[in-house]
Amino acid sequence: MTPGAVRNSREDVIAVALRLLDETGLADVTMRRLAGALDVQPSALYWHFTDKQTLLAAVSDRILDRAPVPPEREGDTWAGRALAAARALREALLAYRDGAELVASSLALGLGGNAARERLRAALGLGDFDAYIVDAGADAILQFLLGHVAHEQQRMQADSLGVIAAAHAVRAEDAAQPFGQAAAFDFGVNLLLDGLAKHVRTPSPAAPLAV
Repeated sequence: MTPGAVRNSREDVIAVALRLLDETGLADVTMRRLAGALDVQPSALYWHFTDKQTLLAAVSDRILDRAPVPPEREGDTWAGRALAAARALREALLAYRDGAELVASSLALGLGGNAARERLRAALGLGDFDAYIVDAGADAILQFLLGHVAHEQQRMQADSLGVIAAAHAVRAEDAAQPFGQAAAFDFGVNLLLDGLAKHVRTPSPAAPLAV
């Protein structure tokens, strides 16, 4: 630490890591670069985080924690709540460069919290499903969410660098798309929800009345 510098809090480290993520992308968020931005030695970061992956998992959690909470409305269905939750999570991931890649890598390593999955589980839990269907459905929507947003962010990055324009201009299939990314995302989530609807528990037939 530079003489006279004030020790940074855990929240300070996460905030600066988020800023670097936006400025440089996930690949360049290193402990050395982060330490330089905080004006400390890299070893000082290990006061708060055991390693880089633990730090990135905390950053991942912070991104998901900032997902807006959709208002509850009378007459909401489980499917409507699930779509609203998925949209809010997509919005949170898109707010930060490489947000989907970061969250996906943290989840793959079993690090960080389960905020995204729990939001989806809560919505699906409003339906009449067996518990394992709620879990499997939440996982399926989460995987689609991460993949879709990762693709969106890769395309945005390529667009900003002029790579797509230089290599392909506008592809014919892209030009023919009838709707944008937000609508395409909704369509994909709704396909999954339509499939889940087939697993709603069927009420047992009423027992015949005794004569």
